Amino acid sequence: MPLRPLRPGDRVALVAPSGAIDPHRLDLGIDVLRSWGLEAVVLPHLHDTHPTLAHLAGTDAHRAADLQAAWLDPGIAAVLCVRGGFGAHRMVDLLDWDAMRAVPPKPLVGFSDVTVLHEAVARELGVPTLYGPMPGTTVFSTDAATAEHLRRTLFEPAGTTVLTGPDATALVPGRARGVLMGGCASLLAADRGVPGARPSFAGGLLVLEDVNEQPYQLDRILTQLRRSGALEGVAGVALGSWDGCGPTDGVRAVMLDHLGGLGVPVLWELGFGHCPSSITVPLGVPATLDADAGTLTLDAPVLSTPTGA
Repeated sequence: MPLRPLRPGDRVALVAPSGAIDPHRLDLGIDVLRSWGLEAVVLPHLHDTHPTLAHLAGTDAHRAADLQAAWLDPGIAAVLCVRGGFGAHRMVDLLDWDAMRAVPPKPLVGFSDVTVLHEAVARELGVPTLYGPMPGTTVFSTDAATAEHLRRTLFEPAGTTVLTGPDATALVPGRARGVLMGGCASLLAADRGVPGARPSFAGGLLVLEDVNEQPYQLDRILTQLRRSGALEGVAGVALGSWDGCGPTDGVRAVMLDHLGGLGVPVLWELGFGHCPSSITVPLGVPATLDADAGTLTLDAPVLSTPTGA
C-alpha cells in the first residue's frame, strides 16, 4: 500500500523516541506545521523526562507506547519525531511490530537517532520512511529552505524526486542504481550485531552523515561498518553533512580511505543531515545516483495517492 501525500487539515503525531525536548523550540516547530494547514497532535508522554536519565524523553516504555499509538491511530496521517539525541535503541524492541504491520502505513519523519527506527521500519514493515528535519530542532523553525523541502516532500512529492545540494560533487565518479538505505553513520555502526539487523547494505545506495565525530572517530565508525560486512555489495554511496567533525580534508580522507576502494560511485555533500540547511531524503525507495552530476534521482515520488482514492 503506497504512502499518501499529506493534505491541509491532516493530523500529524509528534513523538519523542529519543532525547528530552525543548518546549520553546517545539512550539516554534508546531507553528510551522500549522502554517502548512496541519494539526499537530501531542502524544501523552511527549514532554516527559526519564526519572533518572535526564537525556531521555520519558521511560523506554512510554516513548515506545507513544510511537506505537501514533502509528496505529487511523486519524493520524504521519508520525513526526521531534528530535534526536539518544534513546531509540532503548525502546525499539518494545514496539509491537505485528500490530503495526496490520494497519495501513504512514510517513515516519526524523533523522539522527531516528536512524534506528528507519532501519527497524525497513526490516519489519518494508515501507519507505523520510530522513528529514524534526520540528523540535532549531533548524526546522529558523531555516525556511529546510522546512520547505520537507513540506514539498510531504504535500507535493512529485516535485522532490531529484535531490541535490549546492556543494554536491563526485568523490568517486560514476552512476549507480539501488534502493536508498542508511542515515547517521554512528547509529548504523551501533546497529551492527543487534537482533534482526540487516547483514549488509548490498545492492543499496547507502546514505551517510554524522555530527560531532572527529576524523579518527569516523575512521572507527567506518571500520566497524566495513569489518562487520555492512559495506559489502553496496551499489553507491551518497554522503551528507559532517558538521562539527573537524577539518573537511580530514573527513574526506577518511571517506576515501574506506569507500574509495569499493569500486562504486561516491557523492560528496548532498546536503542532508546535521547541517544549517538540509534536504529530506526518502529511504526504502529505488533511485539513481549520478556522482558526476551531483544528483540522486528517485524512480518515482516517495508518496503517491492510491488508485481510485
